Amino acid sequence: MKEGSTRLPPSPPSRHGCGFLVLDKPAGLTSHDVVARVRRASGLRRVGHGGTLDPAVTGVLPIALGPATRLLPYLPGDKTYRGTVQLGLRTSTDDLEGEVLEQQAVPRLGPEELERTLAAFRGEILQVPPQVSAVHVDGQRAYARVRAGEELALAARPVVIHGLDLLGWDAASGRLELEVRCSAGTYVRALARDLGEALGCGGALASLRRTAALGFGLHQAISMERLAGGPMPPLLDPLDVLVDLPRQRLDPSQLSPWRCGRALPRTVEQLPEGAVAVLTPDGSLAGIARADGKGLLLPRLVFDATG
Repeated sequence: MKEGSTRLPPSPPSRHGCGFLVLDKPAGLTSHDVVARVRRASGLRRVGHGGTLDPAVTGVLPIALGPATRLLPYLPGDKTYRGTVQLGLRTSTDDLEGEVLEQQAVPRLGPEELERTLAAFRGEILQVPPQVSAVHVDGQRAYARVRAGEELALAARPVVIHGLDLLGWDAASGRLELEVRCSAGTYVRALARDLGEALGCGGALASLRRTAALGFGLHQAISMERLAGGPMPPLLDPLDVLVDLPRQRLDPSQLSPWRCGRALPRTVEQLPEGAVAVLTPDGSLAGIARADGKGLLLPRLVFDATG
């Protein structure tokens, strides 16, 4: 919780039909496949996911249910992955799912050279997304245009690699095992490609597992088998993940004006400008406001709105 916010007791359980599930997505399913299965299991139509995973990628996929779908933009965007990079080849998709375009011998590499190469990719870098990606190009997804036969010149975008650690190196197979902690919008496939280029032999992503996303981790995840076997697991309360937002609790007289969408006076000292989690008098989430820096909270997302 940020400085200047009130420290509150633990939040009460999430209201029925509003909260988050964390799925451990297996290989072979799209993120939309997972959403469809959660809809069937929960009986809710309003279901969304945060942080798309490619079908071959496994691991943490946060699912929002009910009004919690509107909270996805307010969740922390950083993600953590464990992956394996195959050196010595380039592919059309920057992973082993694509067509092999070129193969080269892997040079003799020691820990010092590998560490020097990894160091150049830490921090803020410019990254060109893979050709087969969900990036929009003139209103279409890049993957759709590539599959129609186009070759795209995608622009580099700034991303942040908060951490890039070498977990293992198998010289015989030419495989690196890495942990990557990165900002939203980072493509680990592109990182694998660029690491291979920097090492002079090409590289492609061999496998990838996401261990954390949007403030959720594998320790909170359930399997698809658990979801299908029922009953529906309890939902995670939104306040348990909105920990980076300052909070203001309404007094009983403010609840009705808030639900009508009216601006309210700030009562928390030194509340910074930006998003604020607004709580009901009993401590549950009432919505999200923007602190305007002039002593007011301006409603941006109101649960149980009236009027």
